[in-house]
Amino acid sequence: MNETLKRAISGAVYIALLLTSILFSTESFIILFGLFLIIATYEFCNLVKLNKVISILFVSVFYSTVSLISFYEGETENYISKILKENTIITVDTDKLFSVLLLITLIISIKCIVFLFDDTQNISKVSKIIYLIGYIMLPFLFIVKISFGIKDYNPKIIIGLFILIWTNDTFAYLVGKSIGKHKLFERISPKKTIEGFLGGVVFAALAGFLISKFYIQPNPEFSSKSILIWTIIALIVSIFGTIGDLIESKFKRVAGVKDSGAIMPGHGGVLDRLDSVIFVAPIIFLFYQILYYVS
Repeated sequence: MNETLKRAISGAVYIALLLTSILFSTESFIILFGLFLIIATYEFCNLVKLNKVISILFVSVFYSTVSLISFYEGETENYISKILKENTIITVDTDKLFSVLLLITLIISIKCIVFLFDDTQNISKVSKIIYLIGYIMLPFLFIVKISFGIKDYNPKIIIGLFILIWTNDTFAYLVGKSIGKHKLFERISPKKTIEGFLGGVVFAALAGFLISKFYIQPNPEFSSKSILIWTIIALIVSIFGTIGDLIESKFKRVAGVKDSGAIMPGHGGVLDRLDSVIFVAPIIFLFYQILYYVS
């Protein structure tokens, strides 16, 4: 089969699966990204030579537990209360839980950026575990968390985020291929250019404007600021999505491989497709928190 055709088919299947799970129900969305997390963990363990069975078991249990506690809070509390004692009321402060998880993720994200600029090719066992937790596992929880916005599950938020990422990636590639002359980070990703990066930023900002104006139903509190909010989100996606892409490229370069996996013909692995969003998601969540408290 022609490589371009193979890439187009696998890309279409990926997008269809993603959109269907997001739009069908909260449960299908959480389950799909749980599966993505398991595959991404497997691929990451291959890259850094970490025990796959223990790692997959750990992230699966953690993701499932936090998802139940956070996104089915009432049902989980009632169930636990019934097990312990009929008249005992168990409450879980999910806001504090995610604040702690966010702090951990941001600290490890900084470590990832330091790793990106570090010439050292060896990764210690402790660092591998830290990266697994903060670079792979926790961001998947934030991908799910930000889809709930301020209150309830809103599929438009996560779809809008993916549209921005796809727009940034596509136009960064097209502009870079057309007029790109100055390398962005040649040591890690020889094909990325400064011109491509700027092109991705401009078109992502345009996409943010269109999303806020024609797709997202603005929250009444933020209606007058919706365009500004989504433009800022577009800038966050462009900058931190590119950094996330470069960090994953660094892991692949250290491992001496082109792709993180081969589950998607022509595209590589799940980690190759989600490297931008997993690095962006905690930053977007932080932005939402700042926006909420300021408002």
